[in-house]
Amino acid sequence: MEKILTTLLIFTAFTGFLAFLLTLAKKTIGNYGIIKVKINEEKEVEMEGGDTLLSGLMEEKIFIPSACGGKGSCGYCKVTVESGGGEILPTELGYITPEEQAQGVRLSCQLKVKEPIAISIPEELFNVKEFHPTVAAITDLTPNIKHFVFSLPEGEEINFKAGQYVQLKAPKYPGNHEEVFRAYSIASSPLDHNKIELIIGLVPDGICSTYVHKHLQVGDTVDITGPYGDFYYQESDREILMVAAGTGMAPILSILHQLKALNSQRKATFYFGARHEEDLFFLEEMKKFESNLISFEFIPSLSQPRNEADWKGQLGRVTTCLRKDLDEPCEREAYLCGSPRMIDSIVEVLLEKGIPEEHIFYDKFS
Repeated sequence: MEKILTTLLIFTAFTGFLAFLLTLAKKTIGNYGIIKVKINEEKEVEMEGGDTLLSGLMEEKIFIPSACGGKGSCGYCKVTVESGGGEILPTELGYITPEEQAQGVRLSCQLKVKEPIAISIPEELFNVKEFHPTVAAITDLTPNIKHFVFSLPEGEEINFKAGQYVQLKAPKYPGNHEEVFRAYSIASSPLDHNKIELIIGLVPDGICSTYVHKHLQVGDTVDITGPYGDFYYQESDREILMVAAGTGMAPILSILHQLKALNSQRKATFYFGARHEEDLFFLEEMKKFESNLISFEFIPSLSQPRNEADWKGQLGRVTTCLRKDLDEPCEREAYLCGSPRMIDSIVEVLLEKGIPEEHIFYDKFS
């Protein structure tokens, strides 16, 4: 027993000594002081040396997209480093192309501020704001998808383009010991500046989706930043083709709201893919859009209908439907939202059908 106690004391003393050394190193070797960061050759801010560029910018209320919460696993938080920053890190290489490397593109969540740096970021990121809305409503759409309505505090407004997204923060909760941000497309009308609607699916072991599905309640306050994204509605005279599956309906809904608000005369078709009947949702809303828009058609397609004899809609994957339906050549513009695999397969079909790549807009999510 005495030997066990002695061993425990030695182990405790050793780990305590290591902790002391780490703290000392942080305060001496890792103490870079206050570092100046110049942004777009105009704005200059000061950051705590040793912090990541992403967290330092966030302290200055400059919000860079980061769906993974700064873990270096999404590749969203890219900035261009004009000077300073040191060598690119191995953790960045999987997300930055050789062409981007030559331009000085870095992942701001991996770059630690150790020397004066000059960076450039898209001007629109200065318009990204932090919001603290209240949960006004939660509706079950399918067994694994919910619709959330967030009301902004009185006097606050959000301005976004139909198709863009926001980032929602999941705080610490039982079973989760870290705060993370996740990206979700806005489903509401861009003309409604006082609320944010999101469609969120439950991801197995997903930190944020578990939080909103199992912990978030009506009346709770959440932290949201946005808007972000270069996927949004483009005004033109071309026929519109929209394709989505699951929660990918969110940005398409926002685009449909905008078409309705504009009293658009453009022909628009929305292909929505699902496996089973219970995976379909907002069918009544789609009927209303068909009634309110001059030339809009909603086409749901089931790949695995449970009652094939009773199902009156399209059968198969949306790629099958598109190959069958898109025979008539015309000037089309496509908006796609779904998984990378789904988007890639649809883009392949659209290119085959003669839709030029510059007229295909998409938002991939995993």
